[in-house]
Amino acid sequence: MSERVPAPGGLALVESLVNTLDLESGADALDTPEGRARLALTAAEDLADVRELRESLRAVCLAHAGHPPHRAVTPLGDLLAAAPLVVDVRADDGSASLRPAADPAPLLARVAAAVAEALTAGTWQRLKACEAADCHWAYYDRSPAGRGRWCSMQVCGARAKMRRYRAK
Repeated sequence: MSERVPAPGGLALVESLVNTLDLESGADALDTPEGRARLALTAAEDLADVRELRESLRAVCLAHAGHPPHRAVTPLGDLLAAAPLVVDVRADDGSASLRPAADPAPLLARVAAAVAEALTAGTWQRLKACEAADCHWAYYDRSPAGRGRWCSMQVCGARAKMRRYRAK
């Protein structure tokens, strides 16, 4: 797990949601009131649904990095299809954006809006998950070629390189 700069725009929410589970220790921030408050979860949101969304997002982040899913999950597109979004057009400058239809918006709608924003900005493919099987931490790949493999070169990258070295 890295101390990287957060992903830009709405992808910071997606990155934050995926990183609520530390696979190495098993700690799940969704189990704490503080962790749920960081995501501004409403009392009506089912944590099982939030966890399924998290793991579907993690599977997509792994796919962005060229890795198979960590487990069978509901396809992200199927989950996001249920998210109510509306087109918001500003009268003053004519700019348009997608926003959640509900206010306050449930997490699913906020994630759908963030994904739509990232698709439009061309940044969606840069949100990846660490290649390390005991990590899969989400990170925004800021490398020039977009070929980052680990959440942290100092931790996961160093471990992988050391394992390869010892295997020789």
